[in-house]
Amino acid sequence: MPRSDVPGGPFRYRRPIEVRFADTDAMGHVNNAVYLSYFEMARAGYYRTVTGATFGIGAETSERSFILAEARVTYLSAVRFGEPLVCESRIGWFGRSSFSMEYRLLAEESAFGHARPVAFGETVQVMYDYARGRVQPLPADLLGMVEAYEGRPIPARGTRSAGEG
Repeated sequence: MPRSDVPGGPFRYRRPIEVRFADTDAMGHVNNAVYLSYFEMARAGYYRTVTGATFGIGAETSERSFILAEARVTYLSAVRFGEPLVCESRIGWFGRSSFSMEYRLLAEESAFGHARPVAFGETVQVMYDYARGRVQPLPADLLGMVEAYEGRPIPARGTRSAGEG
């Protein structure tokens, strides 16, 4: 029976993940901390796909840097070395200077096992000006770029995302 708390609805961005031997622990499965690295790969890829730029690097660093403020992971199923994964991501909400990203990590059908959700989570990012050492508002054009990519309005902070319900 599917879990009711696994995020539903569409996730436009999908990032293939190769599970490396170094990702595993003494028990032979992916270490719990590595899931946040998988989310990071999806977050960086999502941002680059939507904006055409890499966050926090280059000339736009002061305008387009964000820091991770919060992370939550719910583990559903063990993952082993070599198992093919896909990390899906989307924006959950936008605030004045912060936004959330939602993730769904899926194992694909393979010799290692059946297709299944293995984890899901959410992170909160805060736009940050490193030169001034303070939080800054989201870039004015970012919400429009995300909504165009997602093909849906992005809710304001504190409201439910399109996939919840």
